[in-house]
Amino acid sequence: MGLLLKKPEHVAGSAAPAIIIGLFVAFGGVLFGYDTGTIGGILAMQYWRDLFSTGYINPKDEKKDVSPSQSSEIVSLLSAGTFFGALTAAPMGDVLGRRLGMIVSTAIFTFGVILQTAATAIPLFVAGRFFAGYGVGLISALIPLYQSETSPKWIRGAIVGCYQLAITIGLLIAAIVNNSTKDRNDTGSYRIPVAVQFAWAIVLVVGMLILPETPRYFIKEGKNEKAAKSLSRLRRLDVDHPALIEELAEIQANHEYELSLGQSTYIECFKPPLLKRLVTGCLLQALQQLTGVNFIFYYGTQFFKNSGISNPFTTTVITNVVNVVSTFPGLYLVEKWGRRPLLLLGAIGMFICQMIVASVGTALPDSQVANKVLIAFVCIYIYFFASTWGPIAWIVTGEIFPLKSRAKCLSMTTATNWLLNWAIAYSTPYMVNSGKGNANLQSKVFFVWGGFCLICAFFVFSLIYETKGLSLEQVDELYGKCSKAWQSKGFKPTISFQEVQDLGLAGRHASLADIEADVGRKKSVAPAEKEAMVSEEKGYVA
Repeated sequence: MGLLLKKPEHVAGSAAPAIIIGLFVAFGGVLFGYDTGTIGGILAMQYWRDLFSTGYINPKDEKKDVSPSQSSEIVSLLSAGTFFGALTAAPMGDVLGRRLGMIVSTAIFTFGVILQTAATAIPLFVAGRFFAGYGVGLISALIPLYQSETSPKWIRGAIVGCYQLAITIGLLIAAIVNNSTKDRNDTGSYRIPVAVQFAWAIVLVVGMLILPETPRYFIKEGKNEKAAKSLSRLRRLDVDHPALIEELAEIQANHEYELSLGQSTYIECFKPPLLKRLVTGCLLQALQQLTGVNFIFYYGTQFFKNSGISNPFTTTVITNVVNVVSTFPGLYLVEKWGRRPLLLLGAIGMFICQMIVASVGTALPDSQVANKVLIAFVCIYIYFFASTWGPIAWIVTGEIFPLKSRAKCLSMTTATNWLLNWAIAYSTPYMVNSGKGNANLQSKVFFVWGGFCLICAFFVFSLIYETKGLSLEQVDELYGKCSKAWQSKGFKPTISFQEVQDLGLAGRHASLADIEADVGRKKSVAPAEKEAMVSEEKGYVA
């Protein structure tokens, strides 16, 4: 196995168009990352605090501010919007298509940005947060769906993982812009960071106007000719090329096989065999949030400030730089090592860092040395998250569901991510801050995140299947034939769904192992029958 990611020699055509398209679509993650990243800095800007305060005085600095309950409302309303946006991504993606769905999602997001830019009081600002969140929720489910359905299997993980890279870039840009405007004594202090988002929306919409719809969506809709043209554009092959015809036939045969087992309804998603995959995806996205990473990016500026760190804005920029840089090793290793090993490594690494941060911050709350240790291990923790759980949660949930229910299941797993995102955003001020009605955990909150990181390790071992190098259709075979996740490493696909269809074995509700045995028997019987016919013909001639 070489060091570079190379297209297998037996694969026809070019992967360049699909890779370029997948990387461009990942740009939508900048909207996600930037929008979630701006709010932490805006909440700490003194001009914004003075303008939006309803009379509350922050006991930390005796200056005007929004109350903890108002802070929770402002931060968490984006996550509430994203939750409902993610849930409605499935009907939008199935009815309008993946491409047009992303365009409409960006328009909704832009409306939210307009409201936030115009706001001078909490109600309009919160409304803008909700609509921007609704658009981000739609986008966050549709982008991995689009990427998974267009990417070549040998590099699919790296392409979908670039969505997380774009999120980290958005977070970094937000930190830089906030740091540049924080000292302004006018509405530009918060309006400039918010209005910058118009640029991201324009770039994404213009690009999506010229990109193709996914071939798997066209197959799902029964538009085979359009599917062939779309795949031809992605693989740079003629529509009548044997490799393209074979790939399309396998996608169609797999889809028809899955439909023969049950219809594409929400109820079917909660029944075996789909239930196991849905539970896996939802738990994976929930645990990604419960590692505590968004505590750093939502409330990091305020937390570092309360911990006695002199320049919390600079520290936030540093953590965001670490977040971006650390994502690159994960994009490479996910195709070299696989999904399971990286997720296990990340869970254990994050657990160790969280325990150190919590212990040092609790034992030495006023020590400058302790503050340096805190920053160092927060950065190491971010490295483990950004190179493992950050991108791989999106990669795995984008590839484990069959075509008939992919949009529905992916929207529910993404909604789970946002539901936990909302819960953490809303509860964190009460968990961390001092004062009446608050838990005042301060650095001890990292004990909570560390405990969940330990749970992550057991979850990965028990439920995450290794899907590296498999097509989306072969992932269906993996789940159909391998009952235990820890036995999935080294799985080799042996079934062609086109053969299953040609031999009339679909729709029997048998296991794939049984169908594979039937395929073998029918293939072995066929030569014997042919030989008997030849012998019989010879007898007639004689």
